[in-house]
Amino acid sequence: MSGEAVIAKRLVENLQTDLRALSNETKRKYPPVKEAAEAGILKIRTVVAHNKHVMPALVACSGEILQPFLLGCDTKNLKIIQLCLQSVQRLISHEALSAGAAANVINMLWNLMESGMEDLKVLQTAVVILTTNTVVRGHSLAKAIVVCFRLHFSKDNTTSNTASAIVQQVISIVFERVMAEDEAHADGAEVEVDLDKLKTSSTVSKEAPKTLRPCATDAYLLFQDLCCLVNGDKPYWLHGMTEMTRTFGLELLESVLNSFPQVFLRHGEFSFLLKERVCPLVIKLFSPSIKHRQGMSTPAPPVSPERPSFPINMRLLRVVSVLINKYYTLLVTECEIFLSLIVKFMEGDKSFWQRILALEVLHKLCSQSKLLRCFCQSYDMKPHSTKIFANIVNALGAFIQSLFVHPVVERQSNQSVDKPGKEGSSSQSQSQNAPAPTQHPAFSYKGVFIPLLPVSVAGTPKPVFLELLDKTDAPSVPDGYGLSVGFASLLDVVKCVSGIVTSEMDVEERRIRALNKDKNETSKRSPEAKKENGVLSDVDKGLQSLWEELVNSSWCGVLAALSLLLDACMDEAATEYILKSQELYASLCGKLGLTVPRDAFVMALCKASLPPHYALSVLNIASPQTPQHKGHNRNTSRDGLLQMTQGSEGRSEDTGDGRNQVVAVGTPLATVVGTQQGPVMLTAKNIQCMRAILSLAHCHGTILGTSWHLVLTTLQHLVWILGLKPASGGSLKVGNATETPNTVITTAVMAELPILSAMLSRLFESSQYLDDVALHHLIDALCKLSTEAMDMAFNNREPSLFAVAKLLETGLVNMPRMEVFWRPVSAHLLDICQHPHTRMREWGAEAVTALVKAAIGYRHEPPLHENLKLQTMLLGPLQELSSIPHPDIRQKQLDCVHQLLSSTGESLVHGWPMVLGVIGAVAEDQGESLVRSGFQSLQLVVTDFLPIMPFYCLQISVGVAAKFGLQKEDVNISLTAVGLIWNISDYLYQNRDKIREGLEKEAKQMGETQPDGIEQPVPPFDALWLTLYSRLADLCVDSRPAVRKSAGQTLFSTISAHGALLKLSTWQIVLWQVLFPLLDKVKKLSGSAATDRDAETAKGNILIHHSRDTAEKQWAETKVLTLAGVARVFNTWRHALLSLGDFPRAWALLLEHIEASALSTSNEVSLAALKSFQEILHIRPPRRLNALGRDSPSHSNNDTELDLDLVVPNEEVIDRIHNNATILERTSSEERAEFEFGEGANAELDDATLWATAWRVWYNIGINSTKPPKSRDTVRVPSQGFLTSLVQIFPALFIHIKPRFVAGDLQKLCMVFQNAVSVPVQADMSIFIIPSISETELTALQQTVLHALDVVQKAVSEGPDSMQTMFPAIFDQLLTFVTYACQAPSYGQIETKVLSKAASKQSDWVAMNYVPFAEKALRMSAQLYKETATHPAVMEQHVMQNILKVLQFPLGLKYACPSASSWKLAVQCLLEILPVGLPVARQPSCSQHFTEMWPDLAAVYELFLFSEHPAPAILSVEEQQEDESLDVQVVQLIREQILPYSSSTPDSFVARIMTLLNRGSIHSANTASFLDTENRQLREEFAKACFETLLQFSFITHDIKGGAQDEGALTKLALSALLQRCQEVLKKYVEDERLSGKCPLPRSRMAEMSFVLQAVTTLMQSLKKAQQQNVDSATWDQVIGLYPYLVDCTTCTSSQVCKALKEALYQYQNLLVAPTNRLTNGTTSD
Repeated sequence: MSGEAVIAKRLVENLQTDLRALSNETKRKYPPVKEAAEAGILKIRTVVAHNKHVMPALVACSGEILQPFLLGCDTKNLKIIQLCLQSVQRLISHEALSAGAAANVINMLWNLMESGMEDLKVLQTAVVILTTNTVVRGHSLAKAIVVCFRLHFSKDNTTSNTASAIVQQVISIVFERVMAEDEAHADGAEVEVDLDKLKTSSTVSKEAPKTLRPCATDAYLLFQDLCCLVNGDKPYWLHGMTEMTRTFGLELLESVLNSFPQVFLRHGEFSFLLKERVCPLVIKLFSPSIKHRQGMSTPAPPVSPERPSFPINMRLLRVVSVLINKYYTLLVTECEIFLSLIVKFMEGDKSFWQRILALEVLHKLCSQSKLLRCFCQSYDMKPHSTKIFANIVNALGAFIQSLFVHPVVERQSNQSVDKPGKEGSSSQSQSQNAPAPTQHPAFSYKGVFIPLLPVSVAGTPKPVFLELLDKTDAPSVPDGYGLSVGFASLLDVVKCVSGIVTSEMDVEERRIRALNKDKNETSKRSPEAKKENGVLSDVDKGLQSLWEELVNSSWCGVLAALSLLLDACMDEAATEYILKSQELYASLCGKLGLTVPRDAFVMALCKASLPPHYALSVLNIASPQTPQHKGHNRNTSRDGLLQMTQGSEGRSEDTGDGRNQVVAVGTPLATVVGTQQGPVMLTAKNIQCMRAILSLAHCHGTILGTSWHLVLTTLQHLVWILGLKPASGGSLKVGNATETPNTVITTAVMAELPILSAMLSRLFESSQYLDDVALHHLIDALCKLSTEAMDMAFNNREPSLFAVAKLLETGLVNMPRMEVFWRPVSAHLLDICQHPHTRMREWGAEAVTALVKAAIGYRHEPPLHENLKLQTMLLGPLQELSSIPHPDIRQKQLDCVHQLLSSTGESLVHGWPMVLGVIGAVAEDQGESLVRSGFQSLQLVVTDFLPIMPFYCLQISVGVAAKFGLQKEDVNISLTAVGLIWNISDYLYQNRDKIREGLEKEAKQMGETQPDGIEQPVPPFDALWLTLYSRLADLCVDSRPAVRKSAGQTLFSTISAHGALLKLSTWQIVLWQVLFPLLDKVKKLSGSAATDRDAETAKGNILIHHSRDTAEKQWAETKVLTLAGVARVFNTWRHALLSLGDFPRAWALLLEHIEASALSTSNEVSLAALKSFQEILHIRPPRRLNALGRDSPSHSNNDTELDLDLVVPNEEVIDRIHNNATILERTSSEERAEFEFGEGANAELDDATLWATAWRVWYNIGINSTKPPKSRDTVRVPSQGFLTSLVQIFPALFIHIKPRFVAGDLQKLCMVFQNAVSVPVQADMSIFIIPSISETELTALQQTVLHALDVVQKAVSEGPDSMQTMFPAIFDQLLTFVTYACQAPSYGQIETKVLSKAASKQSDWVAMNYVPFAEKALRMSAQLYKETATHPAVMEQHVMQNILKVLQFPLGLKYACPSASSWKLAVQCLLEILPVGLPVARQPSCSQHFTEMWPDLAAVYELFLFSEHPAPAILSVEEQQEDESLDVQVVQLIREQILPYSSSTPDSFVARIMTLLNRGSIHSANTASFLDTENRQLREEFAKACFETLLQFSFITHDIKGGAQDEGALTKLALSALLQRCQEVLKKYVEDERLSGKCPLPRSRMAEMSFVLQAVTTLMQSLKKAQQQNVDSATWDQVIGLYPYLVDCTTCTSSQVCKALKEALYQYQNLLVAPTNRLTNGTTSD
């Protein structure tokens, strides 16, 4: 079943139920109704039974089905009526009624209405039947509407209110039907209406035109009757209307007009009604209000026809507002009348509420730009039409002005009409006494205080009084509401006018651009400039006329009102709105070329930004300087404006007005005669207006034209008052207290000043977007201001630099079109530069130089160096500055040159000789400041621009740099000038090929010139280098030490790095005319230098350290540097210099200088000489560079090639900072190895004579410097650094003299080494040089000496046999060094003390800490002996015996050694060399060389094992055990290396060793008390080791015969010693135990006892196993003699001892049995 069928079924069921209920309800009292209901039930059943589609059948029979319900409503019974209406509504809602049935329902509703029954149900049914469908039309519809109207006028409020809403809904339904009908016929055009015929028929009959469709006909008749009812006429269509109120009718008319404008605009018939019925009706109803004048009529009731009614007027204005807003296109003429009426309502003779209502309507209109445009186009532009738009604006202005001029009258009229009494009087008092402003925005003028209220929501007008539909009387107007609405309307007018002109101008611009696509605009202009120049010339004249009319019609009223509001405004936001509006209008006027209004608005802004009296005087004086333009009489318009906006004299001085509070106080600018002399006070509003002026000029500068002068004059005065002073680049900054002493600025404004300064800068930065004409206007105005400032400065008045600064700022941002402004700006600035006033002149020079720098640096097209004319124009002002005599201008000029070179020096193609000439001339007595400035430029030239200048200018650059080096004004400049020469040398080297070719070409053209002092011809390129070297050599002997040092470093680094560029003949000149003369000069000057402090040195610019505080010390540094430099040159270029014939002479001469310097009394010079010596010994293999700088594959002996190609050193890094001779840093580890040892040196360079000379010089230096002094007076002791450097030289030198190194040389060498090591140090320096006793580090000297000996040792080891005979001498020297561990060597007659006593003042000299040195020598000796023990020379010279003798010292001293490490190391070395040396000594072939060694060895053992120096008490147990382990190792060595080989060892030595072992095994005898439990002197492990050794060699395991006799003797010795040792221990133990009583003996005694008993057990077992002939009777007697002592020990309580004792006693078992054989003397006898 479909959804429609379900609905139909449910409807049928409900209808049957309703009919049954109706039948039951009426069966008694109303039989006809009962019968009709039953007939209806049968009818429904019949319909359902005979029709498949039930709903259409029900509609067809709806009259019969409806009849019972109609009859029920006629019964007047409420219950029945309710039941029937419910059923009828059900039929209606299901659209089950036909048109006839619907008409019957309407009639039923009419009857119920007349009966006054169920009004609400009736209304509900009416709404349902009209909204469900459109079956109700024509008269039935009219009847239904009348029912609703009549119920609206019911006395019941509920019914009336409900009916009111339903009436409005029903009327809307009628018109919605029209819209639906129109949509259904949207494709078809409406029938053209004959308005004349329609007008004729309407006067005769009120029938609807036949051209309308049904729904439109109903709507037409309904609207027509509404107009009639409002007009008081009888309706034509709505029959039965008994009454109608005018207010309700107007509401209905407004609702229809507002909601359905499509109907009236589409159908001409409805439009006709608007014109013929509505508009006359409105005009008629307005007549009482128009005729009524406030204060002229007598009091009357509010609804009197003669008196305006608030409800009627308010609703009329709402209708008028709708007509204007929505039907303006239909009612142009009528709207003119309406607008004129509204403007009349704004007049002052009307009631205040009338004016407010009209104002709210105007507010709505003013917010719609399209309407305003139409008003202006339709009325103001017509020749004989009312100037509606102008009248509206003027009315707004007049209304606002009236609120301030007649505030009491306005409010009294408002209060007297509406709410007289207390409220009126209170309002009056408020107006008369301006209260203190609250936090809300407000206006205050001449004592009148008016608050500002919000009247818009999200920018949309929100009327208040037009919405008071429920009010019958005019309410009171809130204070300030009228002004707020008027202010908002005024702002909307400005916004709309600006939007119209701007948007349409944009559209025109796009259209014109589209037409001119092929034209390429290259000029950079702002959008405003493009619009003015590109649009107005081609725009449609009608559009342009419209824009101009919009502005002309409104600007006067807007300006007058805004000026008044601006003067009265107390709120920052409102002030901002006003200023923005004035700015917008000024820009519009400028765009349209309307100079009069533009200047008027600019004048208003300028006036508002300055204090009143100050503004009048300043602006009046400024006006004559502004020319006439476009027929505009500025004076007239401005004076009129000032009169119109005058009011500052009467302005209320409310102290609570935040906007009028003084925020800054400054001095007036003395540029105008008559300007007030007192302080000038600025308010916050003045500052805000200043920002508005800045915004106007920034955003709309193109349209200002001649107004620029007015704007800039105002800004200049404001800047002066605020104390802003020009800064670099033309920007402004806050002046300090000295610059603006009379300026007082609040904190808030002080924080805002940087923002204002930035805005000013952005203003002039935006001038780059101005067109050429506008830019000329701006520059002309600035020049006029500047001229005025110059005139004031001539009178010794402080000038304003605003114009000069902004001329600079404007020029800087307009570089792309400098040809437009350059000449006028530069000419004016040059005039300023000649001004006598210093500040004025300085800023003129600043502007000129800044513009020149910016212009030269700008990227021109074509480039600047190609446009000579432009370059001449730009550099002209800078050149003209030279003619100005003022020194500060000269300084500015030099600074500009420097900055030009810094930024754009590459564009100076042909000006380098001139630039260098200017810079060079500055260096000659021009003062320090100018010297510094010129030198900065020279630095830039050398650093960045050498490749650009011609080649002949290079020599000029060297000369200029040398001049700066020799000048005496500033030593720092001299030093830096030397660095510049170094940079020039680098450039010459890197571009050698290009420069060489270029110089040769120029030399041919100009003629060759030789450097001074050079006779033989030199190539131009070499001559350039010689000039550079000569200039540096001159600087090397300058009177200032810092300059000498820098020049010397540069000279030698340059020669070392770039010498490959010189030919061999040039090298001869360098060597003999530059280097050696320099050495001689330095030697001579240093020798004659003063040793006292120089007063001039003390006064110098550089702080001098005490090491440089005399001329002698300073020249010593120069001598060091020079000698090191020459040595480095020799080392670097030795391969080239060897080709010179006189090289040996040069070599010898250099060595003489080195030797003399090394023996100098100056430590610095002597040490540096050694470093130079070291430098020349380090030879590296050469490599060859050809002329192109590439490696040459082969070495040629051709002289010609040698002249062209020099062998150059390896790659190097030049260090010109550190003062040392070793400046070359190698780049690889292999090269460092060659540097140290000289490996890889060219064999042909190893000349014996050269190196012999070097060896002789080294020895002379060494022996003379280290010779011990013979007296204690005038002692000169070499420093450790000197000695270290001296010894460090030897390894490198030894490489070359090794083949000729003999024993005599070794002796000399050892003498030097021994003397050097023995040299002490001063006591006050010892803490920095000598390591402490506890440290193990060697001093640098000691390490170097040992390294040198190691080098010699290795050479001897690898050398021939004749050379290996030097081993004993090496051992002797090393062993001599070993003895230093226990006793430091002496140095001549100098008294020294050891380091531990260095703190005392008894001696000035301290001996070195030789412990680490001696220990390292001992290690080297041990290692060397292990390698050379079998060498014949070593054996023959008793090296091992010598070692043992030396070791006796530390081993004997043991704990008395200065360092514990010494005797420990000696023990370790003994343990290392004995295993190597003893086998050699035992060899029969070598034994004769070691005969005297054995006693020394025994002595070593005895001295060490039983030292006379006990361990210190502070020794810990762990340390004692560690030391004891060394003793055990020595015993172990005896056990392993000596006793097993006793047959090869002297008997006396063996016996001495056994005695030592026996002595070592007895540790109980050393105990002073048997109760000493903490005896730390006991060496238990050592004693145990000795005892075990005795025990080991006491065992008899074989027959002692033949070759074993020696072993037997050793065994007997061991047995006797062992048994004696056991007896002593047992006896001592028994005695001590008896004495101790119950106190137990120490643990060590128990352990010893246990060990002895175990040894007795083991020994007896060994004796039993041995053959009896091997054991003599004495031994047995000793064994048996132990028995009593063993028995005595049985009283021991120790379980450990008892157990061992038991085992020992068991061994006597066999001895207690009678023997079977008798033993005699150890032999068996039967």
